[in-house]
Amino acid sequence: MVKCQLKIFLRWMPEAKIYLFKKGGIMPWYNGDYPPSYKNQPKHLRDKAVEIANEILKESGDEGIAIATGLKKAREYFEEHPQEKDK
Repeated sequence: MVKCQLKIFLRWMPEAKIYLFKKGGIMPWYNGDYPPSYKNQPKHLRDKAVEIANEILKESGDEGIAIATGLKKAREYFEEHPQEKDK
């Protein structure tokens, strides 16, 4: 119920997304905390995906989009920069 109301509110007042993110209303992932769908990914990929997903979450406020896009973009990043896997 609350999540549904938040989505309706954010559609009505999109500038509130950044405010809520900064105030802790939308949770970013950090320090080993990551979405369950990242669980079986290699650490380097998971860390990059979390970094990307957090930035997307700031912009969109939609966790589902942030999770999926973060993982997709992290895979693309390591395809283009294979030497970064070892760092």
